[in-house]
Amino acid sequence: MNERRVLEVIRENGPASRAEVTRVTGISAPTVSKVVAKLIEKGLIEELVPEAPEGTLGRPGKTLHLSSQSAQVLGIVVDINRCWVVSAGLDGRLSQERMRNFPTPDTYEKLIDLLVQEASTFLENSKIKTLGIGISVPGLMNYRKQQIVFSPNLHQADGQSPALDLSERLGFETIMLQESHALCLAESMFGEAQGMDDFAMLDLSAGLGLGVMSGGKIVTGHSGLGGELGHITVDPQGTLCGCGNRGCLETVATDTSLAIAISETLGYTVDIEEVVEQLSSGKYQSTQEISRTLEYLAIGVGAVINIFNPASLFVHGRLFDAGPNYFDQLIKLAESRALAPAMADCDLRRARGSKRQGAVAAIISQVTSSMGPTLEQTT
Repeated sequence: MNERRVLEVIRENGPASRAEVTRVTGISAPTVSKVVAKLIEKGLIEELVPEAPEGTLGRPGKTLHLSSQSAQVLGIVVDINRCWVVSAGLDGRLSQERMRNFPTPDTYEKLIDLLVQEASTFLENSKIKTLGIGISVPGLMNYRKQQIVFSPNLHQADGQSPALDLSERLGFETIMLQESHALCLAESMFGEAQGMDDFAMLDLSAGLGLGVMSGGKIVTGHSGLGGELGHITVDPQGTLCGCGNRGCLETVATDTSLAIAISETLGYTVDIEEVVEQLSSGKYQSTQEISRTLEYLAIGVGAVINIFNPASLFVHGRLFDAGPNYFDQLIKLAESRALAPAMADCDLRRARGSKRQGAVAAIISQVTSSMGPTLEQTT
């Protein structure tokens, strides 16, 4: 508990001296010293001498930091079109030079082989201790079995267990989260949801996934299969969905569905990145496709607000980068779909986290939670 508490203070408040940690935690100075020694030995924190501001005399005192130079965690994102492998310290900061990506292969065997290959590039430095690997995956996931049960848009992963397979191949503790839950964790640890115990996350990047944080815990359902908002039918005669049904909400209310609709209008295929570039630069006007997407998305937003009554609802998607007022339009449309008292009680805003941060957050959370219960769990 003392180790966890010291880590929480450093993570929430930033670098701190031993004296500051003692003051904030209320733990005695001798105990703090023992805890710090253990955390340094485990590779979880570092004690560094910060650079003195120019013109100052004397040497600044040492401060405690979450490990970023002597230890790392790996984050893996398995997505419909592209996969990512990233390396980060326990501060969760990501940089381009510590990222690798590749197109998602068409077989599970190729996927695992490529993930092992790319992850190995970050494991070659023997001076850096690797604490574990976090994975973000799409689709229905059984947390008890750490298995992808069914992925409507990535069927080569159906019934597979990437976390178990990578752990066996690479030899490190590996934890897997469903991508909407990973986004929740990213926003909670590194984004605008820090300090929030109750909020929801709507991911419209590929499918339409929902993550809900209630009482500081992610709501997963009995086996982890909850949150598949995108497979609510909104048009029984609509487009065939990857799940096998027709007219699912995610076929009309996501970045992917918008790109497909615009591709049909243009007569050639464009992805969401090209859509954002063309719309934001004025090369293409898409009033009809955008309006339809936002109308259906507002139905999903209204459903989340009515059912879960979250204090905040974060929306993760690229389409809002295509125009300066698209998110404001969504808010106005949602006001007509959600019950007025629930809508007035909810702060609707854009998410700032990413799935890469979510994968990193998953393993950081696992590493720190393995040390024992939080204070709240003991009361």
